[in-house]
Amino acid sequence: MDRRTFIGTVGTGAAGLLAGCGGTGDTTTSTTGSTTEQTTTQTTTEGDASYTVSMAPMGDVTFDSAPTSWVANNGSYADMGLALGLEEPKALWLTSRWHTQYYDAIDGVSADKSDMLSLYQDGVSKERYYALAEGEENHVHVQDPNFLMNRFKGWSESDVEEVTENLGPFFGNSIFSRGYAWHEDYQYYTLYEAFEKVAQLFQRTERYEAFASLHEEFQSGLDFVPTSDAERPQVAVLWASGNEPTSFLPYLVNEGTSFKQWRDMNVRDALAETSVKDFHSSRGSIDYETLLKIDPEYLLLRGHEAQTAEEFENTVVSFMEDHETGSELTAVQNGNVYRGGPLYQGPISNLVLTERAASQLYGVDEQLFDRQRVADIANGDL
Repeated sequence: MDRRTFIGTVGTGAAGLLAGCGGTGDTTTSTTGSTTEQTTTQTTTEGDASYTVSMAPMGDVTFDSAPTSWVANNGSYADMGLALGLEEPKALWLTSRWHTQYYDAIDGVSADKSDMLSLYQDGVSKERYYALAEGEENHVHVQDPNFLMNRFKGWSESDVEEVTENLGPFFGNSIFSRGYAWHEDYQYYTLYEAFEKVAQLFQRTERYEAFASLHEEFQSGLDFVPTSDAERPQVAVLWASGNEPTSFLPYLVNEGTSFKQWRDMNVRDALAETSVKDFHSSRGSIDYETLLKIDPEYLLLRGHEAQTAEEFENTVVSFMEDHETGSELTAVQNGNVYRGGPLYQGPISNLVLTERAASQLYGVDEQLFDRQRVADIANGDL
């Protein structure tokens, strides 16, 4: 297999690497994650507090203490960091796709992106990575190295190994999607499996466990979601660019974390019942005529998370209502066109988005999770 396509283990620089020399966090003993491999091994030798965490595709990564400085791939991991009470990462692939307005309704939870670099826009060069790690003795890149190499042509495996050896290890998995061609041979992680890995990395497993308990309680309250095929809502998840969309990028609902709220709502994917290919693998689009042939009950449009529901309705929905073909769509006629959620979500934003999805699809008009409990956990009040 082409080495740019898949790194089975970025281990030449990562496995056995002792990253950092100081840091604080929730003290934890050895734990085993929900995936099959051993996830954390903590040494007991006097004077040595190093620990090893395993995550595909890197394999085993060893730290001598919890990292105090980090770069994250996307908003999924930034949200996990917020849930664990960490400082914001220094950079994301695209800061605009970490939608921090989700936290506005949760007193005591907030994020500041004002000083954060957007790697894809500000530079993905090795020099940029050196600048981000300058002066830091305990730095980690919570990024999937395969995403970096396959989504940006300037990086090779040797670059990843150099950055790992000189600046700090990579530790991340592209959990949001399962559609990339280079992603076919991956070990996949659910949102909470990946969250547990990150908690082990930063030695804050007590907060992870508290969130996992809250999430389980939250899930048990979704008893209004239908289980019979006849009652399941038929949806199409599409990316609609701009306020006057004339074509759409199709996203088939899969096990990636970006669809978690829709899977939890037990939707029926209208696109999966057609020959339409997922955008991640095809890079293709569909027009109104194709969409009309499919004619799903609900349209869930991505690309508009920066808008309020009212702004979305006054722009995108209004345009579709006036469009010659768009106005014929069942979802448009029945008022069932909604914002479809982001590409990236973590444990906090998932609670917000799932509650919103319950309102969109089932008209549930109540709070489904304890805001104060979310803030307490994130702030270390366990």
